[in-house]
Amino acid sequence: MCDKCGAAAPRSDFKELEPVLEKYADVEGSLISILQKTQDIYGYLSLETINYISARTGVAPAKIYGVATFYTQFRLEPIGEYLIMLCHGTACHVNGAALIEEAITDHLGISDGETTEDNKFTLNNVACLGCCSLAPVMMVKGPDGDETFGNLTKESVVKAIEGIQARA
Repeated sequence: MCDKCGAAAPRSDFKELEPVLEKYADVEGSLISILQKTQDIYGYLSLETINYISARTGVAPAKIYGVATFYTQFRLEPIGEYLIMLCHGTACHVNGAALIEEAITDHLGISDGETTEDNKFTLNNVACLGCCSLAPVMMVKGPDGDETFGNLTKESVVKAIEGIQARA
């Protein structure tokens, strides 16, 4: 039982979240910071985690859910080990982002927002990665950090994904 809020004792996987809640639970206006750090830890915001944050902060679960669904940075579903963020900004769009997306979709069998059956890859189309000189470009977030791939062609994007698959 939590001495501070009376919530049930945290599951073992909430241990990583405790330092965040100790630091921010009583800080007015810190909900977004809590959610960002929670997502950094777990990869997404589960309903169970939202309810636990609610119990620890006193913020209603509906309000937390409302914030989590309002901002596109938050995910309510787990993602793959590798998150492919494919830029669809103006420069990338003009330089063939749709063809790159088609190659990724054909190779992995997933569309925007989907995760492969083996939970290795999730594809997310994003508005801009800020790498316009590399258009079309994608960033892949994985366990070893972020990788950026630019000047993509249908062939080079498949080769990049195959390289990641060989390491995974």
